[in-house]
Amino acid sequence: MTHTSSKPVIGIGACLVGQPVRYNGDSKRQNPHIEALKNHLQFNSFCPEVAIGLGVPRETIRLVGELATVQLMDSNTQSIDYSEPMKNYAAKISKQHGDLAGYILVKGSPSCGYDRVKRYNQQGNVAGHDAMGLFAQALQQKDPLLPMEEDGRLHDPALRENFISRVYAYHDWKQCINNGVSHRQLIEFWARYKYLVMAHHISNYQKIGRLLANNNYQSIDQLAAEFIHLLMQSLTVLASRKSRSNVLEHIRGYLKKQLDSNDKNELSQLINQYRDGTVPLIVPLTLLRHHFKHHHHSYIDQQVFFHPYPEQLSLRNTL
Repeated sequence: MTHTSSKPVIGIGACLVGQPVRYNGDSKRQNPHIEALKNHLQFNSFCPEVAIGLGVPRETIRLVGELATVQLMDSNTQSIDYSEPMKNYAAKISKQHGDLAGYILVKGSPSCGYDRVKRYNQQGNVAGHDAMGLFAQALQQKDPLLPMEEDGRLHDPALRENFISRVYAYHDWKQCINNGVSHRQLIEFWARYKYLVMAHHISNYQKIGRLLANNNYQSIDQLAAEFIHLLMQSLTVLASRKSRSNVLEHIRGYLKKQLDSNDKNELSQLINQYRDGTVPLIVPLTLLRHHFKHHHHSYIDQQVFFHPYPEQLSLRNTL
């Protein structure tokens, strides 16, 4: 497999893993997709509201003010400001848990919500459903590359697969540069991720190639930072059937001298059926893997596109 053997560490809202830390003393209803990840990811649970001193049970809090300057206030009077303690806690988590490769946030939470969180005006009326939880926002500012997703959005197969793919990529990157980074490491890392990036963002695929060919960078750290920014940015874009089919066709080209006409036609037909929505991604992928098992190619064998995460997760069976 091309992904790393160690489990990625992800942050997760404590209420999502059964801890009774919500404002009313409850936990959130069990999410089967989170349960399915427990054997493959190492969960590190946090409740920012409890961490900054709010009790269980507790009075509710809300986001108040303009979107650009929103504050985290008590719901009853909107006079007690928890913004700075929450931002400081996010900074503490980012500093102390540098191994985090992702974070599962809590739908609708004024502290841990991913997006579309209620925002109130100074009069106590709803001003919009357009905010991000303050803890989540502060954590994102500390680590803009950290993959984030909300528990509710994990029910969407495409969003779930995209999030897990990014988690494993970011974990792989952190493992790769754990003892420093070199230009050779960047080239080797990119060689493994080329086709995965191509499936998500073709223009960034081209940009990364030009970036690594540029020898005018004064600092390897600067080069590495721009490289991983482009790569992770690429993976946030949902891959389409058309873009994945394009990658499948590129990979198929490595078999043109090895397969007979019947095998070529069968493979071509399955790729077209995937493109048209007749079969899921796993079908042409399985046939490609079968052929490369008998016709090894060192460059293709290392491609993360084939194994971006453990196959037991079955994430590509519905794509």
